[in-house]
Amino acid sequence: MRILVTGAAGFIGRALLHRLLIDMDGAEITALDLAEAPAGLSGARLSWIRGGLDDPAVLEQLGAAPFHLVFHLASIPGGRAEAAPALGRRVNLDASLDLFQLLAESRHRPRVVYASSIAVYGAFAEARVSARTEARPAITYGAHKRMVEIALADHTRRGDLSGIALRLPGIVARPRPVSGFGSAFMSELLHALSAGESYVCPVSPGATAWWLSARAAVDNLLLAGKLDVCGTLQLPALRLSIAEVVDGLAQLLGAERAARVTFDPDQGIEDVFGRYPELDATAELALGFAHDGSVAEMIANAVRAIA
Repeated sequence: MRILVTGAAGFIGRALLHRLLIDMDGAEITALDLAEAPAGLSGARLSWIRGGLDDPAVLEQLGAAPFHLVFHLASIPGGRAEAAPALGRRVNLDASLDLFQLLAESRHRPRVVYASSIAVYGAFAEARVSARTEARPAITYGAHKRMVEIALADHTRRGDLSGIALRLPGIVARPRPVSGFGSAFMSELLHALSAGESYVCPVSPGATAWWLSARAAVDNLLLAGKLDVCGTLQLPALRLSIAEVVDGLAQLLGAERAARVTFDPDQGIEDVFGRYPELDATAELALGFAHDGSVAEMIANAVRAIA
């Protein structure tokens, strides 16, 4: 089996590659990223291509031999895509469409797992959200993610690809320096308390978000690669308030660390990233997709990755 991972040096990409090298014995893995291969990621079965999908020479190199399984994770993150829409379009939209066309022309109908985002929903207008909720993206990043979901579904309908798009929630804890379109507090809270630092949280204790550890995210990506199911799915996640996460951190790390958290809510951040409604992932849970199980397990998984 030949496997391609785009965005391979990123937060999720690195974790996924580690698992693939362990779990997919015998598979030949091609990793693609603008960055060099991170330390610890090497082996006879792993080849690294340094470049971008918006580079025709890179696409030509990828087209030299067919892939059986593709994890498409590469993207320009939300804040940067909003500030530079032309760059966001070139990478998040145009390069994704070019990759799908290249894979379709191989005529091997590869399995494509696309990392979409909850940014496709836009402002939450309903008390309960699922993959069946109408997508109304409010930022460029979310708009491009939705466009790529549609393109992947069309290639699947035509029989060129076997595509599944997974809408990822907030994945923690992203490495420092943490970036994000207002959601960085989710990872920064975990980093600060794990390091025994004080932290001023930009949302209130009652602010709610959807939380998923990188470990659980990778488990779900691997499952998506194995299932004979196509379409757009919403990954399960724990809906937790900041107060619940701080309480969980206190139980794991000690009350004295949790006491280092103070609050100075930014209304703009809280309105967008701190008012997540209930998440309905009933259909996805029935397929075997899963969240971390509990706030304690989510925090343990995230803190373990930080260490």
